[in-house]
Order: sequence, then structure tokens, then C-alpha cells
Amino acid sequence: MVPIFASFSLLLISALFIVADCGSIGVNYGRIANNLPSATKVVELLISHGLNRVKVYDTDPAVLHALSGSGIKVTVDLPNEQLFAAAKSTSFANSWVQRNVAAYYPHTEIEAIAVGNEVFVDPRNTTKFLVPAMKNIHQALVKSNLHSYIKISSPIALSALQNSYPSSAGSFRPELIEPVFKPMLNFLRQTGSFLMVNAYPFFAYESNTDVISLDYALFRENPGVVDAGNGLRYFSLFDAQIDAVFAAMSALKYDDIRLVVTETGWPSKGDENEIGASVENAAAYNGNLVRRILTGGGTPLRPKADLTVYLFALFNENNKVGPTSERNYGLFYPTEEKVYDIPFTVEGLKNYHDRRSPVAGNQPVNGGKGGVSKSTTGNTWCVANGEAGKEKLQAALDFACGEGGADCHPIQPGATCYDPNTLEAHASFAFNSYYQKNGRHMGTCYFGGAAYVVTQPPKYGDCEFPTGY
Repeated sequence: MVPIFASFSLLLISALFIVADCGSIGVNYGRIANNLPSATKVVELLISHGLNRVKVYDTDPAVLHALSGSGIKVTVDLPNEQLFAAAKSTSFANSWVQRNVAAYYPHTEIEAIAVGNEVFVDPRNTTKFLVPAMKNIHQALVKSNLHSYIKISSPIALSALQNSYPSSAGSFRPELIEPVFKPMLNFLRQTGSFLMVNAYPFFAYESNTDVISLDYALFRENPGVVDAGNGLRYFSLFDAQIDAVFAAMSALKYDDIRLVVTETGWPSKGDENEIGASVENAAAYNGNLVRRILTGGGTPLRPKADLTVYLFALFNENNKVGPTSERNYGLFYPTEEKVYDIPFTVEGLKNYHDRRSPVAGNQPVNGGKGGVSKSTTGNTWCVANGEAGKEKLQAALDFACGEGGADCHPIQPGATCYDPNTLEAHASFAFNSYYQKNGRHMGTCYFGGAAYVVTQPPKYGDCEFPTGY
């Protein structure tokens, strides 16, 4: 198969990235603090950093007015304490929608309503009111003729899963399936909505540092973890967690439901026992996550499921209770200064590098649950991910051999690495050439999820892959 050196006008290509059907990044704007800037200044901050999606935890009039005309898409929240009223009274639901949604739309671009938040762990035992509340709020949207523009869902925590490892064995808690998940997923299917999920690899890493590699948790290069159930290889704990939810939905025959990650983040500071909470790790997790999402590509189980992800959170919130980490998830200080410097846009990614310290890296690990073996310190190579699909591999190959400047002469007809004449073999050679020419820097072996790093020399026929230029 001969590489096609074509220019794809529909592909947004930068020096290091292919951006095809990519996901999007939003941010959670929590306000449990007494020192935050005004809502007007917050909107200016969002715009200045290219953040065009925001999720709030209520329907505060000052916030919704400030967002009016900004072009920022908004997800609002009906709090857990109002689930009972929304479930039991259609008049309450109608009034709530009129007062908190219809009064602002369309100047404030409300695109979704989160009905409750992590309801299954709410100590007020509001689970049984969730789906009826969602249905009544939807009917209120229908009454206001807004149901075609605004989706309804409810964020779930990963604790709603009975099993999450390996990802292929993902399943929901049995006691929640019939009373909640099946009717909720039916509702999401009928209304064309999506499942909202809050996922925090930090919690899994913090509790399992003996078996989970820090590089695996932070989207850094690592050998990966093979799912024994389906043979898929995972290179990040985030992907593994999300695919556990996809697998749980698939087990109930809801393969068609989309997923939005409504919360994920990493604390920049924590208590002594909160292992991994640091500015460097928070910067690595969120920065590499932004790159992971904006450069396209789904998960190993759903390679075409481009994700919308909301970072948690916009600010450090000084009035939150609990361990120190709870007050230190912010991307910004209340002064509007960045806690650490990461980009939020494709343009910003062009100059982004994961600035790990010389002493950072893999923790000693034993494999096991969610873990990876310790990375080798020798040579590494970049190879094609056969699970990415022909279309993505071909587009990435064209970029590498074209604007990417990879040495693709050896995979031309009659040349040393033409055989085997397969897309995966040719793409692997081209990706590795690009990777080696760019100094094997982090991010140069990704290609929107079409490639990954290996620590053993690739073998395709008699072709030898170079390790440096």
C-alpha cells in the first residue's frame, strides 16, 4: 500500500498533531468560596483562555446573566435537594424550567441540565426520585418548546459500578439496574441525550500506588495494560475507567448511548497521606488530558467516541470541607492567576510540553489491578494502533509522510520496508520515523490515538526500525 501524500482540507493539522473528529474541553465553575471574582470577570477569564463550555452547580441569576451573549455553552444543575419536588410535582418542574432556563435561553446558551449530581451516593437517599424528576423536567422543556435544544442527564460517580477492572468486565451495581439504570438509559435513548460521568483517576492511583503506575495515571508514555477480557491495550487509567462505563452500558444493551465526562481533575495540593497530589502531577494530568481530548480519538473500546470533558475545577475553593485536596483542584487561583500553565485549545497545544521533573516518573509497580510494568529506560519506538481504524490510520500516515516530514522512502514500492504491504506496517514505519526525528518527545507518538510507544523493536518482515536520527 503506497502512502498518499494528499492534503486533507477537512483535517486541522498542526506541527505536532492531527485533529480530526476531536472532542471538546469544558470546565466546572464551582463557587464554594468567599474570595472569587465576580461572574462578569469569570466570563472574561473563560473567553480569554478559549474555554467555550462551562458547567455550574446551580442556576444563579448573576452567573447566567453574565454568560448571556458570551457564546459559551452552559450546563446548569438542578440540586439534589430539589429532586423530590421535581419528581412529585409537574408544576414545580414547569416553574423551575421557566424561572431557571427559559428566562435565559437562548441569549445564555444553556445546552444541558444536570438533574442532581452523584445521586446514588447522596446521604438523603434521593435515588428513587431521580428518573421521575428527569422526566418531569423534560416534559417542562417540551412545554416550553426547548426539548430539541437542551438535553437532560444526571452525573454518576464511578462508585455506581459493581466492577470496573478489567474495563471489559465493567458492570453497574445490581441493586441500581432495574430501578434506576434501565429506565434512565431508556430515557437518554428516547431523548437523544447522553450519560454524564464523573471520573477521577487520582482516587484510584492514590489508593493503589503499589500497583498503578504514575505515568499510566498521568497520560505519560508507558507500556500499557492489556485487558485480559478483550485483548485491548490501555495507555491511561482515564481511558480504562471510561471504557468500564461503556462496557457496563453495553452489558445492558445500550451501546448507542453517548458519554460526557462531567468532572475529572487532579489536586495540586493534598494532605500527607494524599499521595500524588502536587502541582506537577496536576499540570501533567490536566495538560495531557486536554491534549488527549483535543487531538481526537475515542477510547480503545469506543475508538470513534470523541468525548466532551469538563475539567474540575475552575478555581481553588477555600470553603470546601474535607481533606486539603478538596480545596486545591482549581486551574486558577481566585486572583485569576493560573495554578500551573496548561493550554485549553488546539492552538495552545502547539507549544505545550509535559514538564516533568528529573526525579518524577514511574513508581515501582507489580502489575496487578490497573497497573503497568515498570517502563524500560532504553530505546523506544512508535507503532500504529491497529484498533484505530483504516480511515484514521491513513489520515495519520498521510500527515507523517507529508507535512510531518517523516522519512517514508523505505515504504515505497521496491524499497526495503515496502513489504509487508499493509497499512498498519507502513503507518508504523512512518510514525516511528516522525517520533524519532522529533526526539521521542511526549506527544509525538499519538496521532489522535492512531499510535502508541513500545519498548521492544517492532517487527514487520525484514524491515528495521531506526531509533534515532
